[in-house]
Amino acid sequence: MENPQVLTDLDVASTHQAAASRTKSVMKKLPEVTLAFWVMKIAATTLGETAGDLFAQTLKLGYFLTTIALFLIFVVTLVVQLRSRHYNPFFYWTVILSTSMAGTTMSDFMNRDASAKFLSNGAKSLGWGPQGLGLGYPTGAAILISILLVIFTVWKVSGMTFQIRDIVTFRGEALFWSAILVSNTLGTSMGDFLSDSSGLGYLGGALLVSGALAVLVALMKVPVVPNVLLFWIAFVLTRPLGATAGDFLTKPVSKGGLDLGTAGSSAVLLAVLFGLMVYAHTQEKKNAVTLSEQEQPLTRRAG
Repeated sequence: MENPQVLTDLDVASTHQAAASRTKSVMKKLPEVTLAFWVMKIAATTLGETAGDLFAQTLKLGYFLTTIALFLIFVVTLVVQLRSRHYNPFFYWTVILSTSMAGTTMSDFMNRDASAKFLSNGAKSLGWGPQGLGLGYPTGAAILISILLVIFTVWKVSGMTFQIRDIVTFRGEALFWSAILVSNTLGTSMGDFLSDSSGLGYLGGALLVSGALAVLVALMKVPVVPNVLLFWIAFVLTRPLGATAGDFLTKPVSKGGLDLGTAGSSAVLLAVLFGLMVYAHTQEKKNAVTLSEQEQPLTRRAG
């Protein structure tokens, strides 16, 4: 009579580890933070700037109507993301894009008004409804920073993790996306201030933000600085980078831009972002297949 197969402690541990990895893979709702993640973030935020300006300014819908429309789009995309049972690059990055577009016009509505400084070609108004609150970039930024701090305080008090790869609950995702929407709006204000009011211009503002991001990368090597803090600072800063890059692509040459137009720039950026989504989706499928192949021998041994 043959001896029955004996499972060693190592076999049991490996099996449990594989099961835990599979469960985490199924439950994961948000992406891993890699270089590809940041490339897609910058592409999405740049597209959010050009698309927001396309609807509000080029199509002359105005900041008020465009903000309402884009916020409703954000809500729809967020519901799809929240109802999903696992990470889907198309769902996730569509929400990021919608927060970037809504953040663009929300920031413009808060900070701008119907003065000649913000309306070109002698226009007296822009779309139906209020032209803007005219708070100005410093006041608008202070309000948004305060809201963001409140969100992070509630998040901290709730005891839920700030590590996005470990966020799998509805409450955690709700806090995460609230912070994303406010941070993208704040980033737009910062980008517009650097481009329009600081004297640096579009290219100068982009170079300044790029330098700040390089410092954050260097700080990742410093053990006393939490990577979670660096992530959120970088997340906010990539928004003004996208804002200045978007303005650089679309604004007239006389103002320091390339004058490519909001429609053309948005079309190109949408194609780039869609291609990156396809790439991310392909990588997720490959990772799922690899995980399944790793589990099969352990399953046979456990059986």
